[in-house]
Amino acid sequence: MIPALRDLVRRLESPDIAKAGVIQWGSPVPAFGNLGSSQIATLGLNPSNREFVDITGNELIGPFRRFQTLRSLRLNHWSNATSKHLHLIEESCTNYFLRNPYDAWFKELDSLLGGVASYYYENSTRSACHLDVIPYATLSKWTDLSALQRSKLIEIAGDTLGLLLRDSSIKFLILNGNSVVKNVESVSGSRLTCIEMPDWTLPRKAHGGVRGVSYFGRINKIRGVNLGREITVLGFNHNIQSSFGVTNEVKTNIRRWIIDSIGGGIS
Repeated sequence: MIPALRDLVRRLESPDIAKAGVIQWGSPVPAFGNLGSSQIATLGLNPSNREFVDITGNELIGPFRRFQTLRSLRLNHWSNATSKHLHLIEESCTNYFLRNPYDAWFKELDSLLGGVASYYYENSTRSACHLDVIPYATLSKWTDLSALQRSKLIEIAGDTLGLLLRDSSIKFLILNGNSVVKNVESVSGSRLTCIEMPDWTLPRKAHGGVRGVSYFGRINKIRGVNLGREITVLGFNHNIQSSFGVTNEVKTNIRRWIIDSIGGGIS
């Protein structure tokens, strides 16, 4: 992960990064958890600003800190980062779930992984990790960024996911929400098969409900990066944390679908 980190840190001082709304004093976050020992990874859009700041917008410090920052590394500029600093950033990523993880976000996804004996919170050979399409946290949520900012982030760092997957043992990517699905289709150049899932419908009083959709496919490249193999992609249109009214029953049905889809695909 160090070669990718070195490049990501270098890009943090790009003027384009500032225009894209990135939290420039926060380190890149190439992975949440141990990418090296994981065969399953969930995928989101980009790290939440809450990985770096509290609810009032102040930098997390001391035992509340989750990732390295210029302040924690005692750096004035990212251009001064040495191999020692890069290893500290890598360590904060690898041990993320052993410290102060953002449970309000990750616990929901972790519950979907238990059926295949892979968890974020267990430090074992069956652990899972989380990746993002873009490894930089932004001041605003992805959906609040302008189309130009989102496009610029893909242009700047859209190849990172491919580089990380290429050098990993990931066999399955689980996509959390329709926006993630669309971005993966875009960066991979692949169209995923979608199937309506009646038992994933979210109930609504005013109408028949919000339909559920599953996605399935295989990818072998991302933004021109050859992955060296095919990776199976599983996705669902509901964002587990953000979609209003995702019931426990729907979560259970999605979990069962993941179990059935992966089967004996991990060792």
